[in-house]
Amino acid sequence: MNADFIQDAVIENKQFDQNAIKYKQFDTCAFVNCDFSVCDFQSVLFLDCTFTNCNFRSAKINYVSFRDVQFNSCDFTSVNFAMTDQQIYSFHFLDCMLDYALFYKLKLKKIKFINCSLVAADFMETDLSEALFDNCNLRRTVFQNTNASKADFSTSYHFSIDPEQNKLKKAKFSKDNLAGLLEKYDLVIK
Repeated sequence: MNADFIQDAVIENKQFDQNAIKYKQFDTCAFVNCDFSVCDFQSVLFLDCTFTNCNFRSAKINYVSFRDVQFNSCDFTSVNFAMTDQQIYSFHFLDCMLDYALFYKLKLKKIKFINCSLVAADFMETDLSEALFDNCNLRRTVFQNTNASKADFSTSYHFSIDPEQNKLKKAKFSKDNLAGLLEKYDLVIK
């Protein structure tokens, strides 16, 4: 995989070393059962790619672009997304582990998290407008100065979101999970 531009490839069961994908562009590629945990993602572009059952645990993904990328059953535990390239980017997560992930100050409008674990993730000052959190565990996840206008939390659980410190206009919640909006008041809700 020495070429700088890789297109229409299916890459399976590969463990990438630290410099394996530096300065590369992947267009319409599928990655299956790959391990990126030690990679240096310097100046990497993924365009219209899918990742299935891949390990990014603790990877340093600075200066990487994700444009129309889908992650399925991937592990992003402790990954910092804050330095990703935000120019025309879009990525979504299905059945992923994102515990302790950092999304600080990112523009994630319309992002989708479906059946994901986001325990202690950080969304401080993040634009999550129109985001979907479908059946996600948000225990100890930080929402502070976050724009979650029109976001859908109606099927997610274990969250604590302070409406006074976040923009929640027209955000969706189920009546069963409203306690997460009142936690700071230390109320007993039955």
